[in-house]
Amino acid sequence: MHSSVRLTSLLGCILICLSIQAAEDAPSYPEHQDLSFYLEDSGQKQPIKSKEDWQIRRKHILANLHKVMGEVPRPEKPVPLRMKVLEETKVGDLVRQKISYHTDSAEQVVTAYLFVPPGDGKLPAVLCLHQTTGIGKGEPAGLGGNPNLHYALHLAQRGYITLAPDYPSFGDYKYDFDPKYGYKSGSMKAIYDNIRAIDLLTSLKEVDADRIGCIGHSLGGHNTIFTAVHDTRIKVAVSNCGFTRFHKYYEGKLAGWTSARYMPLIASEYGNNPDKVPFDFPELIAALAPRAFLASSPIGDSNFEVSGVKDAIASAQPFFKLLG
Repeated sequence: MHSSVRLTSLLGCILICLSIQAAEDAPSYPEHQDLSFYLEDSGQKQPIKSKEDWQIRRKHILANLHKVMGEVPRPEKPVPLRMKVLEETKVGDLVRQKISYHTDSAEQVVTAYLFVPPGDGKLPAVLCLHQTTGIGKGEPAGLGGNPNLHYALHLAQRGYITLAPDYPSFGDYKYDFDPKYGYKSGSMKAIYDNIRAIDLLTSLKEVDADRIGCIGHSLGGHNTIFTAVHDTRIKVAVSNCGFTRFHKYYEGKLAGWTSARYMPLIASEYGNNPDKVPFDFPELIAALAPRAFLASSPIGDSNFEVSGVKDAIASAQPFFKLLG
């Protein structure tokens, strides 16, 4: 291993150690469906009546999320993206570019498909996150898989700039999820990669940086939520078949969330028990407010049971109203 790789890993470990201390300072909430209050340090409940009150609860939500995922890396000087165009393919009136760029390491490369429609002026852009599929970014870009999930291509045909990257360990993205490389969870690694993808989009002269959205199916659906909670440059988020309350995910059996690609601490620290996991999706959906959010959820989804989606939306709606 090169010395620069060791340094990157060491810095990641330092960031995580600092984040653990910060996260432990947040009070634990006994359940996550009732968002009408925040807890003082004493444990006393205070009703949420103002935007300022909500920001206290939102801060606690993120801190408790980070107990499971780890903190977002916040280097003073992020690794340069150094975007490269690897190939170009004509797709109708569009050009599909396969590109590479760096996220958190000068040695590690992420590949993605980028569509930039023809036209003058700045265009809105959408980050397109794929489902659990071996071809990764290839499915939303239109290269196989389910035609209904070619949303990077479809949105580009409608005039949006779209970027479809690989999730770590899918497509061309080889990744070792060992915590020694600086991440407590694959979910946080993906979040930071997606934040850097937004950095890339905002660096393009064709992109209107004030009109950026994110869309995803299944894995990409909750990845969209996780990323948008952390990056407010995302103004619109769309989650298709992406979430339900933990208590209603296979009747509270959370093993599907615990692989190295996702959040292994749900098993090792919280015993796969939804009563013990310190965050849940009602809180995350509320934390997106006041930005636009669409949940597209079928009534027969065996993974993400629809009543848990409705529960989360019902809990979150008052805060979209509170924040206007």
